[in-house]
Amino acid sequence: MSYEKLDGLARWFGTSVASAFFASLERCSCVNLNTSESDDEEEEEAKERPLMISALPSHLDSCAATTNPTSADNLPNWDHAANLLKWSFGSISMGFIFSSPSTEWIHSVGAESFAALQWARKKQSDVMRLLQRVRCWEYRQLPSIVRVTRPTRPDKARRLGYKAKQGYVVYRVRVKRGGRKRPVSKGIVYGKPTNQGVTQLKFQRSKRSVAEERAGRKLGGLKVLHSYWINEDSTYKYFEVILIDSAHAAIRNDPRINWICNPVHKHRELRGLTSAGKKYRGLRGRGHLHHKARPSRRATWKRNQTLSLHHYR
Repeated sequence: MSYEKLDGLARWFGTSVASAFFASLERCSCVNLNTSESDDEEEEEAKERPLMISALPSHLDSCAATTNPTSADNLPNWDHAANLLKWSFGSISMGFIFSSPSTEWIHSVGAESFAALQWARKKQSDVMRLLQRVRCWEYRQLPSIVRVTRPTRPDKARRLGYKAKQGYVVYRVRVKRGGRKRPVSKGIVYGKPTNQGVTQLKFQRSKRSVAEERAGRKLGGLKVLHSYWINEDSTYKYFEVILIDSAHAAIRNDPRINWICNPVHKHRELRGLTSAGKKYRGLRGRGHLHHKARPSRRATWKRNQTLSLHHYR
C-alpha cells in the first residue's frame, strides 16, 4: 500500500505513518470490492465491514479501497475501486485512521471541515486545479455580475454569516487584475513634479473591496454583508458577495441579522464598513497602539504630518 498522498496529512496531525482513510457512506454503508464470486454468507459479512480507503483523495472517485480493514495489503486496483464508488458518492461522514508505533486512533472530520481543508491546503492538487480551471472558463462566458444559486464555498460563506434562508443572496463579481493608469490625455500630467506618473500606480483598495462596491451599486436595494475569493486567472479575479434583503420579513424578524436593517448600514461597502473595507483602512489591529488609527491609517498619517498655521494665532 502506498502512503504518498497521506504523508502531508499525517505530518499535519503529528503522526508518523498514516495507515488508511475511512469513510462511511449513508447511501451505501459498504461496497463489496471482491471480484471473485462468493456465497450469500460472505456477502452478509461484507455488508457489516467498514469501508477502508487507502489514500486521501480530493474526490471519492479517485481512490482505492478495501472492505477488510485488517488486510490493507490486499487492495484492488485504483480504477476498479473508482468505478464501484462512483454511484455511492452521497452524504458522507469522514474520518482518518492513523497508526503510530504505540497506538491507533481515529480523528473524525465532518464533510464541511473536509471541504474547507481542500480550499485551504489542497488548491494545488490535480482535482482542484482541474475543477478551478473548468469553473474559470465558465465564469468568463457569463456577465461580470451574476447571481448564483448557492455558494461555491459553503463552509466559507457560513463562517462569514451566510444562511440558506430567505433574504440571503449570493452574487459572483468579476474584477480585472493589475494596476491602474492615471486617466490623463496623452499621458501628460500638467502639475507639479511630485504628482507626475501615469503607470506603476497602486490602488489603495483591494480587489475584494472593489467587487463589493460594484455589487452594492448594481443591487442598491440589498446590503452587502461579506465577500470571499473563489477563483482567478491571468486577467480576472472572481469573488462571491453575500447580500441581505433588509426589507424581507425573515431578515427583519431574525434578531441575529436584523441589525443590518438599520438605516446607518446603507451602502456600508462604499464607506469602508465591511471587513474588506476595514482592512484597507488599517483598522484590523487591536490594543492601545491602534486607538488613534481612525478614520483610517492614511488619514491619521496625513493629519499628523500637516502643519496648520492660522492667520490669527
